[in-house]
Amino acid sequence: MSIDGHSLTALGDDRLTELRRRRIGFVFQFFNLIPVLGALENASLPLRLDGVRDANATAADWLGKVGLADRAGARPDQLSGGQQQRVAIARALSTDPALVLADEPTGNLDSRSATEVAELLRRVSADWGRTVLMVTHDPRIASYAGRLVLMKDGLMIDDLALDGSREAPRAALERSGLL
Repeated sequence: MSIDGHSLTALGDDRLTELRRRRIGFVFQFFNLIPVLGALENASLPLRLDGVRDANATAADWLGKVGLADRAGARPDQLSGGQQQRVAIARALSTDPALVLADEPTGNLDSRSATEVAELLRRVSADWGRTVLMVTHDPRIASYAGRLVLMKDGLMIDDLALDGSREAPRAALERSGLL
């Protein structure tokens, strides 16, 4: 297995840690934002921890791309759930990752915010050239993907390209007995 041209089996622990920090972005169900930091500070945190000089400028650019330029100073408790998730996405993208891992990124959101986040993650892939691997149990959110891999008891049971229809994931889940 390789990420961004780096064979994972050939890397030692230090290089694997560096690869995770610099080439993989993480988006979690519960946002994992630092409560006392503003949106800009949260989005720039991985860069600042890595000693990047223009961390705030890079994070501000990503906050703008996710539609939160005007909320840069807001702390997480001053943001809606959807806004918090967009800050988390900006944070994940701030390191210019090749891969974004999203674990149930809409599971803690209302349906409108979930749709906005799903559309944003589709843009992350289509417009900004990142590979997004998203875990979801929601067929509606899965329909935003270009490819659907179904798993059951740790085994892959189906792998199909999606046609953009909202019904394809539900039909695949029903065929496989997962729904």
